[in-house]
Amino acid sequence: MRGTSSQRAAAVSDAPAAGRPMVMRRPGALRSIAAAMRSWRTASVALLSFSSGLPLGLVIIAIPDWMRAIGLDIRVVGLMTLAQAPWTFKIVWSPLMDRYAPPWLGRRRGWAALAQVALCAFTLMLAGVGNHPDAPWVVGALALAIAFASASQDIAIDAYAVDVLRPEEQGTAVGARIAVYRAAMLVSGGLAITLAARWSWPAVNLVLALLYLPMLVITWRAPEPEEKIVAPATLSAAVWHPLLGFLARHRALEILAFVVFYKFADQMAQALTRPFLNDMGYSAFDRGFALATLGLAATLLGTVAGGVATTAIGLGHSLWLFGFLQTFASLGYFIVAGSPVNVPLMYGATAFEMLTSGMGTGAFSVLLLRLTEKRFSATQYALFSSLFGLPRLLAGPLTGFLVDAVGWRIFFLITLLCGVPGLVLLSRFVPLGVREPEFTLEPPHHRSPLTGAQLAWRGAVGGTLALLAAALLVATLAALKAMRADRAPFDLAAALAALAWPADPGASIRLAAVVLVGVAIGLFTAAVSAARHGAASDADV
Repeated sequence: MRGTSSQRAAAVSDAPAAGRPMVMRRPGALRSIAAAMRSWRTASVALLSFSSGLPLGLVIIAIPDWMRAIGLDIRVVGLMTLAQAPWTFKIVWSPLMDRYAPPWLGRRRGWAALAQVALCAFTLMLAGVGNHPDAPWVVGALALAIAFASASQDIAIDAYAVDVLRPEEQGTAVGARIAVYRAAMLVSGGLAITLAARWSWPAVNLVLALLYLPMLVITWRAPEPEEKIVAPATLSAAVWHPLLGFLARHRALEILAFVVFYKFADQMAQALTRPFLNDMGYSAFDRGFALATLGLAATLLGTVAGGVATTAIGLGHSLWLFGFLQTFASLGYFIVAGSPVNVPLMYGATAFEMLTSGMGTGAFSVLLLRLTEKRFSATQYALFSSLFGLPRLLAGPLTGFLVDAVGWRIFFLITLLCGVPGLVLLSRFVPLGVREPEFTLEPPHHRSPLTGAQLAWRGAVGGTLALLAAALLVATLAALKAMRADRAPFDLAAALAALAWPADPGASIRLAAVVLVGVAIGLFTAAVSAARHGAASDADV
């Protein structure tokens, strides 16, 4: 990646007047948005998002409801939610989809079509098991297979969006993608549960399976990228070079930290919204309407507006504006927490918080598209989306401890401070007032490339430190939980011993997660060292 022309809106030229040089100017924002709305590229990317949302709603909403409704033990239903794991770990096999291409429809559409065929087949099998509470593990296995095929489809469709969209189309496409994605989740989640009560689950699953057929037609007819993109030459290049290519960019580590922290404030505010409204005395109807109806509409409107705004006012301006709004939107909840039950006030605070959160998501999603290199779009976008979801995973446990310690009002003031790191990091690579950010490669500074042994040593040190930090964090949380539950003294040593020598499957999973964090950080440390010593220049990225 040499220049930044691929990250600027397409320019048009005026015919030069006599004696005057040719002048290049940017098309108007409204003209760019209108052109994007008419583009088959934008429409294809948006429509394919329906195929991404269908399996997610089925696995995380419909199947647990279905299994509990037929009398399955709640503990087994809880275990079946582990079927969501492929969406978290999709980066593991994304390099395979960067390196290899099916024999038809190209590297992106070909994988998407294969995934859609698999989704259709697995959902048909799910229809075949029907109402059999004696076969829960068959349903669980099929749910896992659907999640794996869906995560693979997401890798292909996200990479296709990076490859095919022009810069001026990205904002409009992002808003449309998320709206269509949410609509598909409503179809396979809420609507499927309602229809199953009138028909049957076999009939509903049959209909859901047939919905992948028009998706296959869209995949077949979708346009190929205008620019021919060469796949990595080897599998090792597909695994290693995407990370090296990104880390060679100027301020790469700060950009990665920004990806994690930009939406941390509103993710903290949203982590326990339902319990918050319940504690404040609002009825189940008011909570449901505020979050499931009003909140959903505000989120979709905000996402579309945030995406389109990146074309109208520029990506840099959008990131700053919506970053401030989403950070300070939790002041509405602060007011609600200090007031008696006031339904209009609660509706207004919820709608504003969800609206600004959607705006931030829209602008942020456009940034992820522009950060991703087309040659490695499957792996890099999977990495960015995984980092984006990390704060949401951590926000829930952290929020519970904070609220328990300081109460809801102080907690929402603390969330304002959680937005500061993201804005500080934003200023490092998108200074206030810059319309369009530019991402360049960092020169290698003539450093000598590290040997394999040196990279391994640095990776081992980084991984060990990360493992110890993760173990300390997990043990501290466990010790705090034991202290609160048993009224016992804080015993960090006992919690560390319980983590190191697990006595049950849950403890084994926690230990495995800690080890996985250490391995991931170790590999990341080695990659940073390689990129900073000129390895990216050898990666041909």
